[in-house]
Amino acid sequence: MHKAAVQNLDRPQDDEFLADVLYGLSQTQKQLPPKYFYDQKGSEYFDEICELSEYYPYRTELTMLRDVARDLGNHFAGLAPQGLEIVEFGAGSLRKVGALLTSLGNVRSFTAIDISEEHLINSCRLLESQYRELSIHPCVHDFTKPLTIHTSDRTRLGFFPGSTIGNFNPGEASEFLHNAGATLGTNSYLLIGVDTKKPEPILRQAYNDNKGITAKFNKNVLERINRELDGNFNPIHFAHHAFYNEPEGRIEMHLRSLKEQTIKIAGHNFEFHRGESIHTENSYKYSPDEFTSLAQESGWSKQHLWLDSDELFAVYLLQYVH
Repeated sequence: MHKAAVQNLDRPQDDEFLADVLYGLSQTQKQLPPKYFYDQKGSEYFDEICELSEYYPYRTELTMLRDVARDLGNHFAGLAPQGLEIVEFGAGSLRKVGALLTSLGNVRSFTAIDISEEHLINSCRLLESQYRELSIHPCVHDFTKPLTIHTSDRTRLGFFPGSTIGNFNPGEASEFLHNAGATLGTNSYLLIGVDTKKPEPILRQAYNDNKGITAKFNKNVLERINRELDGNFNPIHFAHHAFYNEPEGRIEMHLRSLKEQTIKIAGHNFEFHRGESIHTENSYKYSPDEFTSLAQESGWSKQHLWLDSDELFAVYLLQYVH
């Protein structure tokens, strides 16, 4: 892998970022797309979140993937005569794909798709040092959108860990699954991590850690707006607020204004009342029946389901049959 070979298909430019911010802050319920969390600093904060004792999804899924990878080896025995090609959506730090690369001996190439270029390049270089025979292709791209991957006769396995699917509302999740199918192709597979429904205290603690790292992660988007879009947010005047919306089956993350204030962004003014919030992220939780139904409606057939012993987390193997 060389930096010159990096595919930079549609890294969000300032005008797209600005348009999304101006639109979101103009809504009755102010909002910001969660994809803008992930600049270099935001990606580093998320890596810290994954190490927190309260944040069960990361460690639970990582533990599960050892058994999942073994079962996948059995599943693909004889089904991938030309080898496997893994495509990871929202690749981040690439910490989880190692379990697959180590246990699945016939992986020939790996494409990592992420929106944060610097973080992606650094992660791919580290992976390359560990798997020197593997062909690695970093691709800077909004993974929610379809893209064309080089033609191959290998069996293609998409990888979407971390319950990131929960950041989309069900309609958006269905659209992502359709687009992933278009990217990967008919009869391809998708290994996807999905957070399950569970008691509210477990969920609340996971998004309100004692060290305040999730709060820093949430507020970092304000710092990014200041830096890249000439904003004048003072993060001290906003509070991290995360709670479980049980009727919707989702954790909601907000930034709540602590006072009356006017925020300026690229010459545009936005008024905030005390207590008014910016809705920055959702994290939907699914029962196995709910997610299986969503996958089927989106053109995918469930091949296998893994649950940890406490049913905190689920991993699904899907096949695209649309």
